[in-house]
Amino acid sequence: MTYRRRSGSSGWTLAVVAVVVIAAAAGYVGWRATQPNGGTVPAAASTAAAATSVAAPAPAASIQHPIAQAAVPASASTAPLPALDDSDASVSSALHALGGAGLKGLLLPQQVVGRIVATVDALPRHALGSSFILPLQTPRGAFRANETQGILTADARNAERYAPYMAVVQHADPQALVAWYVHSYPLFQQAYRELGYPKGYFNDRLIAAIDDMLAAPVPAQPPALQLVQGRYLYVDPALESRSVGQKLMVRLGAANETRLKAKLHAIRTLLTAQSLPAARAR
Repeated sequence: MTYRRRSGSSGWTLAVVAVVVIAAAAGYVGWRATQPNGGTVPAAASTAAAATSVAAPAPAASIQHPIAQAAVPASASTAPLPALDDSDASVSSALHALGGAGLKGLLLPQQVVGRIVATVDALPRHALGSSFILPLQTPRGAFRANETQGILTADARNAERYAPYMAVVQHADPQALVAWYVHSYPLFQQAYRELGYPKGYFNDRLIAAIDDMLAAPVPAQPPALQLVQGRYLYVDPALESRSVGQKLMVRLGAANETRLKAKLHAIRTLLTAQSLPAARAR
């Protein structure tokens, strides 16, 4: 038996910087698609601080991953960066160019940097906190769950709903993306401090979010689901207790998760000028 449940009319989706923005786009898409009773369209990124106040990381004692260590230099643009409050047009334009035509219909146009920063900050947590922080539109159609001998699992056809987001991930060039991010980094750092981390360093949080998603398991079989108070949860408590970012990866399906991990690993390598051990990057 196949169950169809439509996600809310909200704009839940993505996260992480650019491809991690674009990349985790696929991630949030995968997560929200399994929530029959979605939230509302993000009203204002100013709510992001409240949304991410749960289990906030302690201020960094020192910078672990300075942006200057990136293996790709900042883009050659000599144009000054806009003020954060006036950055939506230029940031959206840059991300559209990096993500391809498919991103134009997905990216929300207001407070783009603030939404990206708040989403990245939330990924390693065990609870997202709020829907008012996400930068992409919701996938079309209804999430499908199959019941076989009393066991619910995600229908393989759900991957079709994520195709537009994965197309953006595949299109994005890691070197161009990282070059733009390095050039635009002051905007991200300012947004992170305004989020509630006056002594924090956003690039460290981004690397932590990427590392967390890279550590997500790749189940050999679709994990069993259960419907609890209108929400699909994993039956396996060890899987359900994983971070928001790791559950997003799993819910994309094994093939999409593997593709997304390859892109995230490439981005991490460029940002840190070093690669993870093979066992960690699997």
